[in-house]
Amino acid sequence: MGSTASGWRPLSVGIVGGGIGGLAASIALRRAGHAVVIYERHDFAGEVGASISCAANGTRWLHEWGVDIAKGDPVVLQKLINRDWKTGEPVSVYDLDDYEQRWGYVYNMFHRQYMHAMLKDCALQEEGAGTPVTLKVNHKCQDIDLETGVITFDGGETVRHDLIVGADGIGSAVRGIIGLHPEKTPAPSSCLHANVHTEDAVRLGLVDYSQDSALEYWGGQEGKWDKIVLSPCNGGKLLSYYCFFPREKGDFTTHTWGGEDRPVEELLAPYPELDEQVRSHLAIGIEIRPWRLWVHQPYPYIASNMVCLLGDAGHPMMPHQSQGACMAIEDAAALGIIFSKPYFSGDVAAALSVYQKVRLPRATKVQAASAKAAYNINERIGFSSNTNMPKYKVEDEQKKLTIEEMNAYDMYMDIEEVLSQELGSSFDKEFIRGLPVGLKLSNGVVIGE
Repeated sequence: MGSTASGWRPLSVGIVGGGIGGLAASIALRRAGHAVVIYERHDFAGEVGASISCAANGTRWLHEWGVDIAKGDPVVLQKLINRDWKTGEPVSVYDLDDYEQRWGYVYNMFHRQYMHAMLKDCALQEEGAGTPVTLKVNHKCQDIDLETGVITFDGGETVRHDLIVGADGIGSAVRGIIGLHPEKTPAPSSCLHANVHTEDAVRLGLVDYSQDSALEYWGGQEGKWDKIVLSPCNGGKLLSYYCFFPREKGDFTTHTWGGEDRPVEELLAPYPELDEQVRSHLAIGIEIRPWRLWVHQPYPYIASNMVCLLGDAGHPMMPHQSQGACMAIEDAAALGIIFSKPYFSGDVAAALSVYQKVRLPRATKVQAASAKAAYNINERIGFSSNTNMPKYKVEDEQKKLTIEEMNAYDMYMDIEEVLSQELGSSFDKEFIRGLPVGLKLSNGVVIGE
């Protein structure tokens, strides 16, 4: 592409939602030369929850935007470990020793609040390219005029923007405003989340899982919904547990994250035969809260005129590929590239058409793969490469999600290919939808053959 697209102009951008996806989009669009305002519905734009996974396909954009990753105090993962449900012995291990060498970036595990603060600092600070982002709290989006770009907030305040990004999460108001009213069904599994302080576990003589620097799983091999996921964060000082079980054992679809903590007895009840070492960790769990899980079918579109959706607002997915945050970060990166000087011609609706064509196919594939990994850990990126393990089995070897297609993906090439199609021009780069021709995936598929 040329150094500057003909017709490029700086835009007034409004982002609805001040979570991780909204902040990532604000940084990307700030770097692209636009004036960005975030509107957060609550009185403080803060994230709740615990750990958040950021693999190489997300971490690369944090580096490109100049985010101070050290502020997030991440754990750099060294392994993925799947353990036997009863004994805790490793069943499948995916080693990440050469991960940075292969993909150029490490696999970070953040505490959600720390990652949010890290991104907010980057968006709002004076340092770095672009005008600092403005953050406005207590601004709940009520409506958007899709012809004029005017947002109306509760209380009647209005504001107009050239580009509006709906980054308002799983319960997105913007999604409904652009005409999407998806049917959602409760997932077959429920989840309780708990935190364990490593120092508390060590003081009691329990196993110090922080030493593994690993994302660890118990279960998931038997086609059952029972699964424990351990994510270390805060430099290993905090162990974040996600505890899945069949919904008939406990239905939390009417609960919200910010409600009262659940009793530890409720956390332990579904797991009488669980490996005693990890069960002892759960027994000292704190901040035990239900995580509502809903299944959404892929949406037919994620953009309308000057409005687009990002992250969970545009493609909610189950958590079992640990790619939700990375998909939101990739969405943000796509907007930053498409609206940058080399690519943006001045037509917002046309640019968002490219955004939709770039993001929907990739996010939809991850959505489907996340649903499969809910009951079969072998479908999870990384473990899906361990084809020599005795218990390895996936639904369709040719269609499984592979680590190569996640981390070797070049978004610039994908965008240039889609733009070429839109303009009716030739695309002569050795890439197909962002993947290099000749790349061999772990399922034996070779790109371009």
